[in-house]
Amino acid sequence: MNNHVRELRGAQGWSQADLAERLDVSRQTVNAIETGKYDPSLPLAFKIARLFRQSIETIFEPGTES
Repeated sequence: MNNHVRELRGAQGWSQADLAERLDVSRQTVNAIETGKYDPSLPLAFKIARLFRQSIETIFEPGTES
């Protein structure tokens, strides 16, 4: 899954640690989401969408996995 979390976080001027604190997750979780190594749970995806005032579909896009 592709996502725009890194770009949205950067636009806010937040570090990964800042975003992690706002989402109540670890910095490593934020890093894994940004690099595509981890797809967030649905509740976490909603939390991310609410934080950035975007729809889930705007932030997360299906990848080209086969």
